[in-house]
Order: sequence, then C-alpha cells, then structure tokens
Amino acid sequence: STWALEMTKWFDTNYHYLVPELTPETTFHTGVEWLFEEVAEAQAAGFNPKPVLIGPLTFLFLSKEKSGQSFGRLDLLDQLLPVYGEILARLKKQGVEWVEIDEPILSLDLSPEWRQAFERAYHALNSAGLRILLANYFGPMRDNLLVATKLPVAGLHVDAVRASEELATVIDWLPAHKILSVGIIDGRNIWKASLGAALERLRGLQAKWGDRLWISPSCSLLHVPVSLAAETRLDAEIKNWLAFADEKLAEVSLLKTALNQGRETVAKTFDDNAVALEARHHSKRVHNEKVAARIAALRDEDARRASPFPVRQQAQRARLNLPVYPTTTIGSFPQTPEIRAARAQFKKGALDEAQYRLVMRHEIELAVRKQEALGLDVLVHGEAERNDMVEYFGEQLEGFAFTQNGWVQSYGSRCVKPPIIYGDVSRPAPMTVDWTSYAQSLTAKPMKGMLTGPVTILQWSFVRDDQPRSLTCLQIALAVRDEVLDLEKAGIAIIQIDEPAYREGLPLRKSEWQKYLDWASRAFRVSASGVQDDTQIHTHMCYAEFNDILPAIAAMDADVITIETSRSDMELLRGFAEFNYPNEIGPGVYDIHSPRVPDVAEILRLLKKAAAVVKQENLWVNPDCGLKTRGWPETEVALRNMVEAARQMRQSEPIVPR
Repeated sequence: STWALEMTKWFDTNYHYLVPELTPETTFHTGVEWLFEEVAEAQAAGFNPKPVLIGPLTFLFLSKEKSGQSFGRLDLLDQLLPVYGEILARLKKQGVEWVEIDEPILSLDLSPEWRQAFERAYHALNSAGLRILLANYFGPMRDNLLVATKLPVAGLHVDAVRASEELATVIDWLPAHKILSVGIIDGRNIWKASLGAALERLRGLQAKWGDRLWISPSCSLLHVPVSLAAETRLDAEIKNWLAFADEKLAEVSLLKTALNQGRETVAKTFDDNAVALEARHHSKRVHNEKVAARIAALRDEDARRASPFPVRQQAQRARLNLPVYPTTTIGSFPQTPEIRAARAQFKKGALDEAQYRLVMRHEIELAVRKQEALGLDVLVHGEAERNDMVEYFGEQLEGFAFTQNGWVQSYGSRCVKPPIIYGDVSRPAPMTVDWTSYAQSLTAKPMKGMLTGPVTILQWSFVRDDQPRSLTCLQIALAVRDEVLDLEKAGIAIIQIDEPAYREGLPLRKSEWQKYLDWASRAFRVSASGVQDDTQIHTHMCYAEFNDILPAIAAMDADVITIETSRSDMELLRGFAEFNYPNEIGPGVYDIHSPRVPDVAEILRLLKKAAAVVKQENLWVNPDCGLKTRGWPETEVALRNMVEAARQMRQSEPIVPR
C-alpha cells in the first residue's frame, strides 16, 4: 500500500488536482494513449481537433518534492521535455496542426530561474514541427508577459477577462505574424457577456491582426455548468441573465459572425443581449435599498468585539465551566441512509414538512444522546437537516438562486452545484435557531450553534460580477450576524462560524493578498462581533498552509479556532506557536477522511505534541473536520478514544485551572 497523493485547488478555482510527487530519480513516460484515441475519434467525426496539454513548466511548478528529498523540480525539465516531444511527434503523425499548451503559472510570481526556463523549454518543443498556441489564464502575466510574447510559438492566448489591462501591451509586444487568441468570454462565471462591448474591443484588435485574431473563452469551461437548457425550474428573469458552457460557446460564435459578416447579420441576438443586461442592471431583485442602507451605516465598532480577548475569555470560562482539554466535534455527524432518504422524500413531496421535521428531530436527539454517552464536553446538533454547508444557508437567504443541474467538476467523478448570488443578500428569517434550540433543550451541556461563514459562502458560489466581491461578502456577513444574534438570544453560549475557504480566496499574486485579507477578516468580524463577552465564537479551517497568513487569522479574533492538523502530525501548530497566536485553539487529533480509527495512544501522542507548543488552558480536543461522510460505528469508537485521551491528559499533566 502507499499514501494517497495530496489534493489541492487548481489555482484560485474550485477544481482540484492531485499533486505529483517528484524525486531526483523520477522518470517520465508518455502514458496518454487516451489522448491519441480521442484525437482519432474527433477526426473520424469530421473535426480538426486542437489537443490541449498542461505545459511542462506548469506541471513541474505545481508538483512537489517528495518528503525528505532536497532538489529543485526544475532540475527535471531536461528529462521531461523529450516526453513532451514524443507526444507532439505522435500528434503530428496523426495529422494534428495546432496544439494548445497551457502555462497558467505565467499568472504567478515566478523567480528569474523559472522565467528563463520557458525559453529553453519552448525552443525544444518548437522543434516538433507542430503549431503551438501558448495559453495563459486566470490573471495578468505582468513581469512574465515579455517572456510569453517572445517565445518561439505560433500563437498566444490571453485572458481578456481577468487581464484586460494587458491587451494593449500584448498588441505592442507580440510579433504581428503570430496568432493572438483573445479570451473575451468569461470561462469562470455564469453571467451573459456584454456582446456589444466585446465586439467593440475585438474590432479594435481585428484592425491590426485580421485573420490572425482568434476568439475564445478566457479559460476551460469545466468551471461552469454545461447548459441552461436543463434548467426548467430556474426563475425566468434570472435565467435570462445567465450563460453556461453551451451558451458561452454560442457567444463566441456570435462574435465571430459579427466580426466577419457585420453586426447587422446577428442584430436581433445582440439587441436581446443588451436588453437582458439592462434588465439585470435595473432589477429590483438585484438591488435592495435596506441592504445598501445597512452597509452604509456600518461603523468600525461593528467589526470589533466589545472587550479584548483576555476579558472575554474570563467571562466565557465563568459561564461555560469546562474542564482543561475540553472535547468537542467540528459540527456534522454521519448523514445516514435514513437521513438522505427522508430528505429525498421531502423534496419529492412524499413527506410533508411536519413529517420531515419529526424525522430530523429524531436524528438530532440520536446525535445528542450519543455525544452525552461518549462524554463530550461541548455538543453539536449534528446537522441532519443540512444538505450542504453553503446551499443550506443560500436557500434561506435573499439574493441567491439555485439550479437543478448546474453541476461542475470538483475532482474525479465528484461534482458540486454552486449557488448563484445574483443580488443583494439579506436574511428574511432565522435559519438555524429552531434546530439548535431544540438540540439545546435535550441537554444541560453547551450546544454549539453551527453556521457557515461569509467568506466560504462567497468562495463556493457563483458570485455577481456587478460589484466588488468584498461588498457581496459584507452583505453575507450582515446576514450571518443576524443569525448569530438570534442564536445568542435563544441562549446558545457557543457559536461556530466555519471558514474552511478563508485561505482559498487569496489572489494569485502575493502583492494583492493584504487587500483581500483585510476585507475577509473584517467580514468575519462583522458576522461575529455583535455578541456579549460571555458568548464564545468558534471558527474552523481545513488543512492549509497557514503560516503566511497567521496575522490575518489572528485579526479574525475568534475566541477558538479549530484546524485540521493530524495529517501534518501537528507540524502546522508550530507556526501558531511561533506567531504566539493569542486565542484558544483546537488542533484536529484524528483524520476524518478515512474510516481508519485511531487508538487512544495515537491521539494521546498528538495531544502531547500540541500541549508542547500551545498553553494547555488554551487547548481544545477535537477531530480534524466534520463527520458527515463517516459511519456511526467508526465515529463512536474514534470519539470514545478521543475523550479517553483527553481524560488521560488531564490526569497525567500538571493542570493549570481554566
């Protein structure tokens, strides 16, 4: 057996890839027979395909050195290039004329060493005799642009949506005999393009490039759903503002026709497009005066707790009376077949609302009783009623729309169906108070209220493009704030606001990080800061590299942060310790992504490692993440071992009272 490869986000998208692990001894082979078969299939159907390959430099840059190996990934370039050469030679033999080679790392901060490697690589690839279209997307190339325009390739693709400001420079620098592919249609979002505005931009380019101008989406369309045709229940007004992959390809085709044959040949479609955009711009469903007034009225103190953390900590300890090394879970418990069946029957109408609520109450009581029997200190209601941590809230917020079949690939065969944020966001009614209050009524122990944070809701949705993302995030934060205050009014003493996507929102360029971190941490504080000192705010973050954003995490000022650390063997905690993270922290003591059950000794070892770098009075004991995907048998055994490990820690360590 072997360890699974790490999986991470593809740049700043919600698509994931497996991270290749490299050693100095790594050898490369073609291994893409499927590509040649697909090319042959397309040719047999009468098409002239343009195969797409991830570039050799992007492949190496996004790989990682295998643990314990000290060498430069770039050292392997000379071994990798001949394999690319073999692939290109085989494609040429098949009669392929053009190959697109994607190098999206050109949108990243690159060292001179990596930048210089491009010339060496593309001189080698150019010798294959195929016409290469070098493609970049997801952002401007900036200091990498000159390199990209001077490479020995037949054409260059640029992202004219996210790097529109660079088009003028590209025109100046790219040799006039090369193809210029302009990604004028947004491949990342689901809104109709302004065809009129796009046509004007393309006409200016056509004057210089003529038939060497290509029109394209900005990037691959795997980031958007396939077709609006499958959306038979989507609100007609909102549907008229959208374009999925099929519709985006139609937009590309319309722009081509308008350029080559004149706008008048497609005038009605262009006019209809302009009417739809104007309707969206003025729609009362998009703009809510009450939300705008709340945003305008926000004060600095609305993003700040009333007292500093040490004062709050004492108030919370007096109210909660928890032991040292308090035990809890992250929020969700197993979504059993019974829960899923009840939800499906409710959606089909086979269960009415009263019947559905009875089933969910039964599941919540089951989760509470199991937690009490296990001896956990802080309980959760288990989230039986929730389908998805973003969709559940979006369905109850104004400004959100949902599709029937708007699936996009997350990784492998796993797809997600992101909500669409089309307008100003507000909360018309409480979303979780009833379920959480019911759960609290079943136990004398503290019950955590469980909410998804504003940054995560933003990151995992298709977001409106007519205002800054920071403003949309702030609107969501106010909606979450309303829910937090209602939970507090209902007597809930601990409220968790999950932000697993907090780091995912970072821009590709480090120079832009601080601006994002400032508005993201402010949005979180707005959502959390209305409560009294003795109400404890938790947040949770998934596995990530936190060290370079620790000041921003501290700026969120959550009373307790729980993080996924077991896979790093608690190494992630060192950064928190060196930073002198001021608040309480719950490092995950076992990995929930596998059915494997850790024994007491294993958890105890991790707890001791954590206690060596975090003050024991600030340390919580919890799993890495929610337990939604696990089964009850392994969940109960693992949690029983976790509670026992915490008990042994209390007995074996000199205890500082909480």
